[in-house]
Amino acid sequence: MAMCVEDRISSFPDHILFHILSFLPIKDAVRTSIISTKWRYLFASISTIKFDGSLMSGLTDRNVDSFKNFVDRLLKFPDQVSLDCFRLNDNVSWNDKEHDFDVSGWICAALCRGVKEIDLDLKNLGDTLPALLFTCHSLVTLKLDAVDSEIKVPSDVCLGNLKTLQLRNSVLFGDSIHRLISNCHVLEDLAFIECGFDNISEVNIQSPSLKRLVLEFDVTEGRYFNYVVVINAPILVYFQYHAAVAASYTLSTMKSLEKADISIYQFDSINSETSATHLIQGICNVRSLSLTTDAAIFLTSGLPIFHNLIEFKYLGVGFNGRETWLVEFLHCVPNLKTLTLNFPDDAGTRWKALRMKVPSCLSFHLKEIEISYFDPRMIEMGADWRGTWLVEFLHCDLAVTKTRLLASACQVLWSSGVIHVVIN
Repeated sequence: MAMCVEDRISSFPDHILFHILSFLPIKDAVRTSIISTKWRYLFASISTIKFDGSLMSGLTDRNVDSFKNFVDRLLKFPDQVSLDCFRLNDNVSWNDKEHDFDVSGWICAALCRGVKEIDLDLKNLGDTLPALLFTCHSLVTLKLDAVDSEIKVPSDVCLGNLKTLQLRNSVLFGDSIHRLISNCHVLEDLAFIECGFDNISEVNIQSPSLKRLVLEFDVTEGRYFNYVVVINAPILVYFQYHAAVAASYTLSTMKSLEKADISIYQFDSINSETSATHLIQGICNVRSLSLTTDAAIFLTSGLPIFHNLIEFKYLGVGFNGRETWLVEFLHCVPNLKTLTLNFPDDAGTRWKALRMKVPSCLSFHLKEIEISYFDPRMIEMGADWRGTWLVEFLHCDLAVTKTRLLASACQVLWSSGVIHVVIN
């Protein structure tokens, strides 16, 4: 005898069922319409709509029109609830000429439903975005991946409730950045990832509400870096900057800055050292700093005292003569507790010859040192090494409680004032 199973899910209130359906791929959500009469139109009221390449699998020229009608009904169904999220992923070309999907119309329909988040990953995105997108008061999150196309920012911009803005693989022209950001009055999270610029003299970011800023600029064309970077974000907490060195930097005092991740590269700029130094000066209140520089960049003198810095990672691609600068920098971080370094195999002779006063932070506050790519032979206590800065660095009477030297062949631990080498 077949066991009778009670359908408890169907007894849930509609708003709970809508929430459950929002986690399903759109195909599976639609399939639930055959469960019962109650489920027939539930899928049309889900608050999250995500289109990806799976919807195109098996689609032929004969049923393209049916698919278009389905999407139109889904987005424009009577008595629909407001949308939490509309996402369109370009595993296939939604806006190519072959299928002629009305992507711009779909975006407008989502906007008219009071959508809170829009996430678009499309080729030729710049030609698809409706002007309505830039004046939508319901938007809280906007993510655009333009796949190397231009983002055309209209003259009329008003995104009064936007808190998160992410642009990826985009090209922006003229004053479009300033025009866009200055009209997002509650913006908290801003990211430009692998973006480039044209016909622009200044990247100007002015936002009193901004807490997180990510700038990863495309480094393939030197013309993108003939501009100045101006940042005025007084309550910024996190700052990430990966790019070639710009012509100059003007950063307002960031008193709330907790963490910064800086990777800078030289790209045909005769003022790279001075500009890079100005960038570092602008983040002097940071508590945790990760710094990566290429072999061509030496930070000049004039660095401020980093009173708040307690964690520092230097991940330069080899030292290449910058050992002196690193020691000088450590003299500027009196309260440092954690230090992480990349230590290339060819750095031994330069450290061996280095004679400098050990920074005070190593004697009073440092709790942990981690050195990657370290040659274990460099810690041998032969006469050659006595008196060098590296030996003092590792063996002076520090307040160090733990030191790790990580390499493929060994691990060195600091314990009770003795270095222990463990061969893996």
